[in-house]
Amino acid sequence: METLYVACDLGAERGRIALGNLQNGRLRVSDIRRFSNEPTREGDELLWDIPSLYQHLIEGLTEVGRSYESVNGISCSSWGHDYMLFDSSGSLISPTFAQPTPRARASMDDVLARVTCETIFDETGYPPSVQSTLFQLGAEKSRRLSKADRLLPVADGFNYLLSGEARVEASIASTTQLFNPFQRTWSKRLVGALKLPSRIFPPVVDSGTILGPLRKDLASQTKLEDVNILSSCSHELASTIVGLPASDDENWAFLKPGSWSLMGVELPHPIINATARELDFANEAGYGGTVRFMKQTAGLWLLEECRRAWVGTERDLDASVMMHLAAQSPPFESLINPLDMRFQTPGDMPLKVKEFCKETGQTVPRKPGAVIRCVLESIALYYRKTLRELEEVTERRIQRLYLLGGGSNSLFNSFITNALQVPVVIVPEEVTVIGNMLVQGIALKHIESLEHARQIVRDSLKFETLHPHAEVWNSAYHRLEEFTGAI
Repeated sequence: METLYVACDLGAERGRIALGNLQNGRLRVSDIRRFSNEPTREGDELLWDIPSLYQHLIEGLTEVGRSYESVNGISCSSWGHDYMLFDSSGSLISPTFAQPTPRARASMDDVLARVTCETIFDETGYPPSVQSTLFQLGAEKSRRLSKADRLLPVADGFNYLLSGEARVEASIASTTQLFNPFQRTWSKRLVGALKLPSRIFPPVVDSGTILGPLRKDLASQTKLEDVNILSSCSHELASTIVGLPASDDENWAFLKPGSWSLMGVELPHPIINATARELDFANEAGYGGTVRFMKQTAGLWLLEECRRAWVGTERDLDASVMMHLAAQSPPFESLINPLDMRFQTPGDMPLKVKEFCKETGQTVPRKPGAVIRCVLESIALYYRKTLRELEEVTERRIQRLYLLGGGSNSLFNSFITNALQVPVVIVPEEVTVIGNMLVQGIALKHIESLEHARQIVRDSLKFETLHPHAEVWNSAYHRLEEFTGAI
């Protein structure tokens, strides 16, 4: 039996509409359309071009309708925090702001004067974040809120535009900092503290909720008849976690490298206590009542700033040349604390790296290759520190790490594997749309369970696994602890 699913992954940099074909226990995925998604600037604010995203979505669905007579499900996923406002007629209230906004930063002190950091964490399991919907709403003008009939995170906003049903799926609701993970609904305490109109918050639904059929006018336009719109996992990271080839008999963690990286585990329940709060861990809802327990950690922003500093000089380097120079440089000549305050602001990052090394009595890296290697090794070793914190709070020993979207930088992948001293599975970016499709399949009763879904992933894709081999990273980690403190 052949079943077809459309996953619309609306990423904060690029979008993708993909078709999944589930047949004989295997899932084949093909791209229908890819497109960029860049916010536009208006004064000090960054704004999302929602009409353009909607046009890409409808054109992609029309392409599907031209080629396939029957599709079983359609669902959208997106980044978290940002939201769309709609009036009582269902029209979008523009603009849709891109976080973090100057407005949200300005409102943060005002919000925290009304409700404490401890209260926010206790209510939501999420440390205060200027990116969150909570602080963005704190900066909203009363005129816009008085016109608003409903607030929907981006993915749920598009599911609403396709189905006419306004619902917020739990995985993306949990990124708003207005969601209580124990009650699995909106926090009346926080909504009341900010004096927000409760009418704008639609019902929260579980991952894998069938919203209803595609709107009749869109079904006619796209030629997609008798297709269901679903809230699969609206948050793209929740979809990605569903699509991992993980097994229940192993303790595993995930790492999503980026300008700022995320590391976490999947748990059956949230952890909301003083230790989790002090270490800045967050609880986000996942499929089937699970929780993504994770924290933001060191990322590649330092490397991006180094490259920016070299632009226009004789050391203007592209990414491949940077990795080549790093590979040719001696290992562990010097290390930095990636979260030292000096590295948190823009500026001449290579100079800052040299100053840190000089102040700590280490060899000062002079050439770009040595600077790059110092940064990459230090970030990889800081991941180990974060992993140890994760193990301490969850009381589990991690046996395997899933590296999300890590297929493009083999040198850094090797560093991560040896720094963590656990096997690392390289997870391609297409796992996000795969997870979206699998949740649709479970909801439509084509797939038995999450365990069955992950077996389909293992049967459908081949994953590269890296194994640690260089124990010298253990002594390097102890050197890093001199700058960052031991766990």
